[in-house]
Amino acid sequence: MKKKSALLIVDIQNDFCPNGSLAVPEGDAIIPVLNKYIKIFSSGKLPVFASRDWHPKKTTHFKEFGGPWPAHCVQDSHGARFHPVLRLPESAIILSKGMDPEADSYSAFQAVDAKGNEFADLLKKFSIKELFVGGLAADYCVRWTVLDALKFGSRVTLLMDAIKGVNLREKDSEAAVEEMVSLGAKKITIEKLSRMFAGERG
Repeated sequence: MKKKSALLIVDIQNDFCPNGSLAVPEGDAIIPVLNKYIKIFSSGKLPVFASRDWHPKKTTHFKEFGGPWPAHCVQDSHGARFHPVLRLPESAIILSKGMDPEADSYSAFQAVDAKGNEFADLLKKFSIKELFVGGLAADYCVRWTVLDALKFGSRVTLLMDAIKGVNLREKDSEAAVEEMVSLGAKKITIEKLSRMFAGERG
């Protein structure tokens, strides 16, 4: 992998995993694979970003206030925490989104770091040209993030063994992947990336 690559992990939070308030079916099953991707990027001294929903208690995103979703990932709640099995490095840059009570903010490109820097600006700062993207959910936040990344001119590689979808309709995730690929995203799995990384180091 080139030095201009980065890993983006989307919304691996308790509320999106089994027993959470907006659980993605088997959402936690991808975490061990994501940890392998983290290890590869960290050992290559490549940036690791992790986005999270960080909603206020009252937001039009929630059903109670006219939105489509049950309350989830409320700031500083247990549900908003990253899943305990996820092994983020200390150097990981946390991106928070969904703070605007009047906006849905599915995309990580609507997120900011702890200092208020927007994700697109951070990519420029680190000279990142390619994003490797995995997480939850394939048919919502992953999809919107990838579409925005492509729109902003980044190359995108989708971690096919490290995404899961909500699938309100049976084939939503499948359709989302097809859309992302049709617009320019590439696909990869941990086995292929591991071989690539081993080849570069060898």
